[in-house]
Amino acid sequence: MNKETQFSFDADLDLSNARITVLLIDDQPFIGKMIGSMLNNEEDIIFHYCQDARKAIHMANHVSPTVILQDLTMPDVDGLQMVKYYRMNTFSSQTPLIVLSGQEDAKVKADAFAFGANDYMVKPPDRIELIARIRYHSQAYINMLQRDAAYRRVAEQSAELEIRNQFIKKTFGRYLSDDIVESILDTPEGLELGGEKRKVTIMMSDLRGFTSIGERLPPEDVLTIINIYLKSMTDIILKYEGTIDEFIGDAILVIFGAPILKEDDTKRAVACAIEMQRSMTEVNKKNKEHGYPEVSMGIGINTGEVVVGNIGSEKRSKYGVIGSNVNLTSRIESYTVGGQILISESTRDDCDGQLRIDDQFQVMPKGVKQPITIYELGGIGGEFNAYLPEKKKVALVALEQPVGIAFTILEGKHAGVEKHQGDIIQISELELTIQSEVKAERLSNIKITLTDDNQKEITTELYGKVVEEIHDLDQPSFRVNLTSVPPEASTFLKSLY
Repeated sequence: MNKETQFSFDADLDLSNARITVLLIDDQPFIGKMIGSMLNNEEDIIFHYCQDARKAIHMANHVSPTVILQDLTMPDVDGLQMVKYYRMNTFSSQTPLIVLSGQEDAKVKADAFAFGANDYMVKPPDRIELIARIRYHSQAYINMLQRDAAYRRVAEQSAELEIRNQFIKKTFGRYLSDDIVESILDTPEGLELGGEKRKVTIMMSDLRGFTSIGERLPPEDVLTIINIYLKSMTDIILKYEGTIDEFIGDAILVIFGAPILKEDDTKRAVACAIEMQRSMTEVNKKNKEHGYPEVSMGIGINTGEVVVGNIGSEKRSKYGVIGSNVNLTSRIESYTVGGQILISESTRDDCDGQLRIDDQFQVMPKGVKQPITIYELGGIGGEFNAYLPEKKKVALVALEQPVGIAFTILEGKHAGVEKHQGDIIQISELELTIQSEVKAERLSNIKITLTDDNQKEITTELYGKVVEEIHDLDQPSFRVNLTSVPPEASTFLKSLY
């Protein structure tokens, strides 16, 4: 009778080895001794006895019985009312209750069940039958507690998982659209390292001449400009369900078609690029409000087969794409000037004739064996119906006196060694016509050194891209779109026209 109970109703209850605990309430001590002697030899049963019915509820709360044996006839207390009290008490509301009565009376038995009793036995009970009923009701009660505890653990784990998922959504939602994040959360096995070959559309954007802008401004201003730009671009990319693979400084690499593949991936990429270019007006408005220089963006788009998946190690990995088509996208983007979108032939073909193509030309990107045709995108029809303003060729002003310059033809983003001489013969706000004995091919990048009339150096950091080769002048000439103009160069050039 002094054995300690093995469990309580604690929220962290471990019921894996729960013992049967019996509480007997009876005002007759000999009944307590009799039932105690029946149960004390049972190793899996712990027995408690309470003679005073007024203390029964308190004792039940203390010992947490798995079954209560309740005498129906006791002095000063109505046994049926005691059954009702047990059911009203939080700690014993579901505890199995066996009523013990001195008579086999159908009316009394019915009343006991009506008040909430689980069983009814006539005193003195048979030992084997009593033990069988105690074990039956206790095991059912323990099973119920175990089930409820399991449900609580599941609910707690679900709540914890939802908190983690919300954190993941908040974090990765800054890079991926909501449905892509949901897909990753619903299929976590997709986060395992490895990849697959898949046809996707790749978009790469980059700010023209931003490196030189960054060299002239304090770091905090550079970051503010980038963040104004990236916030606007990110919102648009997620709107069109693109997956942001990477921010590379001021460049953005975006995938359409992974991890979720859709039929209109290529068209969405094209429409996304158009809206990105159109949003640059608002980006530059914000830059102007902060006193920052305007920036312009070039975008390249390509469609083809890549390996897509989780790249890295178990400790650190990223979802991304690798393959020659990624490199080709980068090459296509490198041919752009500010405000321009260039696409590959495969991207054009995937859009079912819905594109407005403003220009086309052949190029020979590094790593490609044969020349390819790339196209300047002006817009897309169909459901997206998005267009850039049609470009009007800017009229250049002819200079009365040519302005001598030196220039270097760049290889990729690296300066060449040899400097060439030339003359600026025509000018507009962002374009020059340069005449030189040295031919600069269309889409090549050049770095220009400006000097004043006294041969004093103004800048060596004026950058441009050749957008047209001119053959109807006396000497070889080419038209240059200026991609990066330092303030001192801007002041000098404005003085010319």
